[in-house]
Amino acid sequence: MSTQSKGQDTAPASTQQAYQNHKSHELLTCSIKAPLFSYAHLEVVRDEPGTASTDALQFHSFCTSALTQFLGATGAAISLDILKVQGNECWLRVSRQDLGAFAAALTAWPGTRDAGAHTILRIRQCSDWLGAMVGGDGQDKLWTS
Repeated sequence: MSTQSKGQDTAPASTQQAYQNHKSHELLTCSIKAPLFSYAHLEVVRDEPGTASTDALQFHSFCTSALTQFLGATGAAISLDILKVQGNECWLRVSRQDLGAFAAALTAWPGTRDAGAHTILRIRQCSDWLGAMVGGDGQDKLWTS
């Protein structure tokens, strides 16, 4: 003897048809609305061509100098993670909330003068996503060639 009623053991036809038409299953969905870090691509520009490439310590020193001059002790406290240095270019990671202050400090920084040679930092790219910056080499030459 069955105690279930006739309508409880089968799903409605429209629900069964929806399951049959859906061929894939979503296992996990994750949305990152506000990443913790932002990324910047910097370049050292010098008056004298042919000068040696810049190392990670020089990039860190230039950035710290710019941040200290612009924001004082607060700027010096901003954490920078240098991800890659290649020639006179550098990719670094900074806290997302500090990216605006970091970019403003580098833009306002007058650079350094050493034996008459002027050295400045140029921001080539900034993004909340490192993947958005990959493959950006040569974009500045697209409209000038």
